[in-house]
Amino acid sequence: MLSRFMSGSIRNLEREYSCTVRLLDDTEYTCTIQRDAKGQYLFDLICHHLNLLEKDYFGIRYVDPDKQRHWLEFTKSIAKQMKSQPPFTMCLRVKFYPPDPAALKEEITRYLVFLQIKRDLYHGRLLCKTSDAAMLAAYILQAEIGDYDPGKHPEGYSSKFQFFPKHSEKLERRIADIHKTELIGQTPETSERNFLQKAQMLETYGVDPHPCKDVSGNPAFLAFTPFGFVVLQGNKRVHFLKWNEVTKLKFEGKTFHIYANQKEDQKIILTYFAPTPEACKHLWKCGVENQAFYKLEKSSQVRTMSSSNLFFKGSRFRYSGRVAKEVMEQSAKIKREPPEIHRAGLVPSRSCPSITHGPRLSSVPRTRRRAVHISIMEGLESLRDSAHSTPVRSVSHGESFMPRSRSQATDASDGTAVISDEAYSPSDSVLPTPVAEHSMELTVSRQINGAPCSIEEEKESEAGTPMHGEGGDFGADGRSAQEGAGGDSALSEVEQVNKFVLSVLRLLLVTIGLLFVLLLLLIILTESDLDIAFLRDIRQTPEFEQFHYEYFCPLRRWFACKLRWVGGLLINK
Repeated sequence: MLSRFMSGSIRNLEREYSCTVRLLDDTEYTCTIQRDAKGQYLFDLICHHLNLLEKDYFGIRYVDPDKQRHWLEFTKSIAKQMKSQPPFTMCLRVKFYPPDPAALKEEITRYLVFLQIKRDLYHGRLLCKTSDAAMLAAYILQAEIGDYDPGKHPEGYSSKFQFFPKHSEKLERRIADIHKTELIGQTPETSERNFLQKAQMLETYGVDPHPCKDVSGNPAFLAFTPFGFVVLQGNKRVHFLKWNEVTKLKFEGKTFHIYANQKEDQKIILTYFAPTPEACKHLWKCGVENQAFYKLEKSSQVRTMSSSNLFFKGSRFRYSGRVAKEVMEQSAKIKREPPEIHRAGLVPSRSCPSITHGPRLSSVPRTRRRAVHISIMEGLESLRDSAHSTPVRSVSHGESFMPRSRSQATDASDGTAVISDEAYSPSDSVLPTPVAEHSMELTVSRQINGAPCSIEEEKESEAGTPMHGEGGDFGADGRSAQEGAGGDSALSEVEQVNKFVLSVLRLLLVTIGLLFVLLLLLIILTESDLDIAFLRDIRQTPEFEQFHYEYFCPLRRWFACKLRWVGGLLINK
């Protein structure tokens, strides 16, 4: 009886596994789920835990053992998607940035988007001018510690919070000045809403850069935003395509293609090369999902997309969620009482039993940054981090990332556009937020071949994976990036030849398969006793009888002879 009970318990344990999801405030949600559970089940558990209804903007991300990032697919089994063994560790992140985040219906949704954009600011994905950076940081400060109080906030208090990996004392003073004089009386909710409105106007709002190279071997960063597809190189935006201009996204191996129609029926094809085939496939899937979410009117218009024009090759993928217009319509119908939110800070605020927020990443005092594992210098190197940080210069207000009403005035064919003529001064630059100008090229070279661009810090701060020697890991990646950069030009021709050979082999295999099917059909026509009208008519034609007696019968006798000969050899042995 006891042994039967024990064996049953073991079988139940084998059918279940533990899953930990790191939330946007760095707290963790751990649950036990069935082995065959799908991604939607886990996502619903988290949204219920957060009391979140406007959940379509969010997703669950994980990192595989090869350091490649993935978004968890909700229609598939979790265990089949993960390449590692349980327990699994993932993180909740904003997957589709709201076109107007300040207009979200519920405060809890705005708060979570606020936390995500704070991460983007800290990790260098949201780049901005010094004046904008000071304003954004002051909003964060006001939301977290409230009004300036000389008794509680001594001189230099803003330096105890790290909004960027590195910044100057001048910027810290400017942040404190804004907080002291311009934001008095703002509640956390108001400060967060103002922060979202400010961030939304920046050109790199919603950018999650994917490191690639163009056809000349120059590093580039591709990104999908609420307003379209963008290509960033150095301190310039070299391409911007609105979603209604993008007609098709394709990939093959490491090669990614974007097809678009611009004004006056001008058709363009952009080609870029990802570091690995896995990174290229992830880039393609992100593009397919973003295009469906922002471009389509209804989810019923979503189609299964293929990465190739040929039916026998390539990957197939279908976006499974609602589109942006449906999400906004559904949000407008929410009638419930707003859920209470507990914000971690030094001032009393409302509390909610369903949300317990710990220290908030980008503005935690430096003495408590142990949990994030980034010192100032480590922060620069871990810029390979979080979601693929980008080395683009700080940005100014522009059309390409403005709300739709303003972005429609953009001339998408304006060619190369400098993102900003301003940069942070030596200690408040542009890279992961502020580095010196001379280190731009070094950081760019370090980010060329990462897939994703940087992942070590994100593995710890988001996926909860310990980091073993950050400096050593980065050095290895840096060396591989330099080797890759030096050898790419030599390997490009070899890769093209390999692709051609693979295509020929695929075509040959398909041809052989079709011939085999025809051979089976021929055997059925000639050897079977099927008394079907159309088969009988075919057998009675003079041409078929001639083929049967002059070609097929001798060939059959020849095969039979060879088979008997081979059989005799095997028997004699």
